[in-house]
Amino acid sequence: MEGYIMQVQPFSVNDGDGIRSTIFMAGCPMRCEWCSNPEGLTAAPKIGWYERKCIGCGACAEACPQGIGIDLNAPSNKSGHSDEGIGRTSYAFERDRCIACGKCVDACPVEARARMVTLVDAGGVLEQIQKHRLFYSYSGGGVTFSGGEATSQPEFLDHLSREIYDMGYSMDIETCGMFDWDKVKHILARMDLIFMDLKLFDSDKHCEYTGVSNEKVLENIANLSVFGRPAADINKIVDSEGRAGNDGKGPEVVIRIPVIGGVNDDDENIKASAEYVHSHLSKARIELLPYHRYGQIKYEALGMPYEHPEFSIPSKEKMEHLKDIVRSQGVEIADFR
Repeated sequence: MEGYIMQVQPFSVNDGDGIRSTIFMAGCPMRCEWCSNPEGLTAAPKIGWYERKCIGCGACAEACPQGIGIDLNAPSNKSGHSDEGIGRTSYAFERDRCIACGKCVDACPVEARARMVTLVDAGGVLEQIQKHRLFYSYSGGGVTFSGGEATSQPEFLDHLSREIYDMGYSMDIETCGMFDWDKVKHILARMDLIFMDLKLFDSDKHCEYTGVSNEKVLENIANLSVFGRPAADINKIVDSEGRAGNDGKGPEVVIRIPVIGGVNDDDENIKASAEYVHSHLSKARIELLPYHRYGQIKYEALGMPYEHPEFSIPSKEKMEHLKDIVRSQGVEIADFR
């Protein structure tokens, strides 16, 4: 079984309880304008180029079977130093010709080239997971599936989660909520905790900023209510071996709202979101995540534009105010940061 991943990140402490290994799986049905993992938008191999690291040595060009490399006639880079083609010169990184073989990555002496999405064998991923089993055991941690969108590779997710469940490790999942419930409900039942995003409650604004409406997301939030019902109902959706997380009671649910200043940080959006969650998932918590720009360097590496001066980071005072609105609707706040 093979699948596309960005990375397996060990020692993660923000994606569930304890110390965890987070598997970032590629592919996503949304196109959020603030996405911090743009390499994961599609499930295909990708090579990134970090111009700020490049020393212009030409090792990548020599290794590339497609003949892609340094363009000595291109304008100098941001440093302003071209030195007549010697040293830090600009690239003509012809991405349409790149086959993402990774030979340039292996050849680069300064890690200016990087594998950002790789086709991997499930066995190799499971070996990486096993290396950190002592940390899971002593911290109450485990494995978290993230992305991209983990459910966009359902067969690969099914295989990995079944194997990890049988190893006895706790599993969580982060999802945007855009999935076919009937195809993944048995996988979700294996989790101990489900983080599901609700980015915007207004469907038109959701479509404007993510490329899709939120109807499926709201529908799947309502579908998660099965995990608050008696065990008999949960048993109807588990796999043939009866794998269910959270001691057989089904996963806990945390709805995550990424708070982007100027987009969804208004009182009305947060109130409407909290009302919907409380009415459909009475035991679910909500986690508010402030917007950040940590992923901006990835856009540079992929040659993708990222110009959003209208997006702002909400202040601590603003975040506390929004948390109070959530609590006023009878929903408990979660905080894994």
